[in-house]
Amino acid sequence: MSRVVKRAFRYRFYPTPGQAAELARTFGCVRLVYNLALQARTEAWTLRRERVNYHATSAMLTAWKKTEDLAFLNEVSCVPLQQALRHLQVAFTNFFAKLAGYPTFKSRKRSRRSAEYTTSAFRWRDGRLTLAKMTEPLDIVWSRPLPEGASPSTVTVSQDTAGRWFVSLLCDDVIPDAAATGAVGVDAGLNSLLTLSTGEKITSPRHERRDRAALARAQGNLARKEKGSANRAKARLKVAGVHARITDRRRDHLHKLSTRLVRENQTIVIEDLTVRNMVKNHHLARAVCDAAWRQFRTMLEYKTQWHGRTLVAVDRWFPSSKLCSVCGALAERMPLHVRSWTCRCGTIHDRDVNAARNILAEGLSVIACGGGVRPQRESSRTGQSSVKQEPPGVTQGILAL
Repeated sequence: MSRVVKRAFRYRFYPTPGQAAELARTFGCVRLVYNLALQARTEAWTLRRERVNYHATSAMLTAWKKTEDLAFLNEVSCVPLQQALRHLQVAFTNFFAKLAGYPTFKSRKRSRRSAEYTTSAFRWRDGRLTLAKMTEPLDIVWSRPLPEGASPSTVTVSQDTAGRWFVSLLCDDVIPDAAATGAVGVDAGLNSLLTLSTGEKITSPRHERRDRAALARAQGNLARKEKGSANRAKARLKVAGVHARITDRRRDHLHKLSTRLVRENQTIVIEDLTVRNMVKNHHLARAVCDAAWRQFRTMLEYKTQWHGRTLVAVDRWFPSSKLCSVCGALAERMPLHVRSWTCRCGTIHDRDVNAARNILAEGLSVIACGGGVRPQRESSRTGQSSVKQEPPGVTQGILAL
């Protein structure tokens, strides 16, 4: 049975000088409206203990446009400004649900430059996209076709730090039903980006290391430029271009890996890793960030949902590396430099392959026994998973090298 999902298709485009100026004004107004609304909501609660919702900020926006200081807000399309208020409402909803921190102000230098248009603010005709306040369609590079008969419901225009322009079209897409059998456990690492329970190891491409010399040259050239000069702005774009190339290669590689795993397996089991804690280790932080485990998990989450697959994240405290996948003996300690070890049952384990097999077994037991995919940390301190039935002494073992 096929599934209809909302899917964004991202393309690069090249605006005319007039379009670039209009979009730059729109980005600035979107950022200003977001910050003004955030300030108004914060002050209302701090001073009067009053909660301000989206409808109240929308009325504020109408009043702001009538003032002399903010009359320039009328020069851009009103739809991106309203969408900014909706995004702020979503940010507060996530904050009250304890899914995110308190919303922060958007920065002119650091925040993402983007604007979102709904159907009333753009014209889609014969494969040509024209935004509000513009007379000419965007010059889009169609690197891949849209789904047949697709009509965008939302258009998001953005500009990255390297100066490249992108447009994202949100359309309905049909995901064909493709049957898949079997399950796979995935162990994330640094030398091997992924190790599968089948024994396959996927080597880490180390995208950042490949361009480290070019990045160092570009950053050194930037450091020598005078602050505020035009040459410094050009040098900054060079640095951003190197970072963009690294990011694009990493994203492309992770997309290919995640798509392959989802198409080949019905059940995928991974570890619930806390990357933000791992990057506190300054010896491994650079390699951990380059691996992008969190981005890979995010891809798996929405792709398994699209294709009707099952994704299980086992407890981060599950001892996958120290547990023998054959006899269940638990080694007392397993330093990172130990890449292979011999269990007391005589089995010689590759550390990563053994971990992937244990992750798969734990994930299948979670599904069979109905345990949660993300057990609470308090129950994990005992050294047992949420579904382990044996007493602690049964799996006690010793490390024999």
